[in-house]
Amino acid sequence: MQFNLVRLFLVSGTLTLGYGSVFTLLAEIRTRFGFEDWAIGWIGGAGFAAGFVAQVALSRYADRGYQRLMLVGGVLSGLLGMLGMAVATELWEFIVSRLLLGLGSGTFSPAVRRIAVIRDPERAGETLGRMMVFELGGFLIGPVLASVLNELLGLRAPFIALAAMLAVAVPVVARTRLEEGVVSTERRVVRSLLTRRTIWACLLAAIAFYLTVGVFEATWAIFLSDRGASQLFIGATLSLFSLPMLFIPPYAGRLAQRIGPMRVIPISIGVAIVCMCGYAVFDALIALAIVVAVHSVVDAFTMPANQLAVARATPPDQIAAGQGLLGALGLATAAATAAVGGWVYGSFGAFVLYGGTAVLMAVLLVAAWHLGDELR
Repeated sequence: MQFNLVRLFLVSGTLTLGYGSVFTLLAEIRTRFGFEDWAIGWIGGAGFAAGFVAQVALSRYADRGYQRLMLVGGVLSGLLGMLGMAVATELWEFIVSRLLLGLGSGTFSPAVRRIAVIRDPERAGETLGRMMVFELGGFLIGPVLASVLNELLGLRAPFIALAAMLAVAVPVVARTRLEEGVVSTERRVVRSLLTRRTIWACLLAAIAFYLTVGVFEATWAIFLSDRGASQLFIGATLSLFSLPMLFIPPYAGRLAQRIGPMRVIPISIGVAIVCMCGYAVFDALIALAIVVAVHSVVDAFTMPANQLAVARATPPDQIAAGQGLLGALGLATAAATAAVGGWVYGSFGAFVLYGGTAVLMAVLLVAAWHLGDELR
């Protein structure tokens, strides 16, 4: 993998490090400034909303010859967001700062994925998998770094440190050599993409995958606690779920490149469906730990395979737009599922929530398989 890509992946990881840091410090912000719970929800949700808009509306400009502008602009937006978090005292200031962070990441990532695909198309799956490792690594390191700096130097310190990292990244990104690839002239790119069967196959598979993300975010800790799990056990399962994501994606992307992404995705999501059924029926903590370990491995195969599938399904001049559409749909699906998942669990229990999610995933997977024959 070329050094230029490594530098861009490090910057992408730094942006997700900021995501993880803000997520960790929301409770501290609530205590420090006396915000209500709904206000904290607005701060957290602002970043996801901005990321969604950026990936749908702005990612296409990386295909239109503004690739470097999107990369530098994404880092600058993240930098301004971090500086804003460092000095904010009012709710609106935190919300605007979080919007800038979401905008930065949502602008930067699709442009980098475009570069990863066009730089070496024969190894695109592996390269996209490596980018995933950097991004997830940043998200996992962020909470630890933020917590330590908060304890040692106060609430502002994590944001100042991250702003400094992004300030260093601006000239690095500005000087990085980029392959421009084919420049797009399509003006209705989302509509154009949505006319393709293969794109719908990728998007339906993505919805099936992100359903589990939203369900887990909303209910996993409560689900385990209701079965007698300690906080240590809950934290261990979350770490266990993340661990394969740090090692498997490059190999998963390479496999998808070799045999076809729509041959990998049905197997990995199919096993995830079985795992969801396991959560619906098992109560024993050891059984749940085994199931979540298997689930974590197959999810590490699904994500890079789906990104590669989208790269293959999009025209050469619409790669960033396709990756942005995939990312935006993932955010929307996870957010919507998390919003209703807690209510379903509280009202109907684990069997209905996890079992119902498994059924919906199966329906989506069958449809994706039917539409994605060209990607096999």
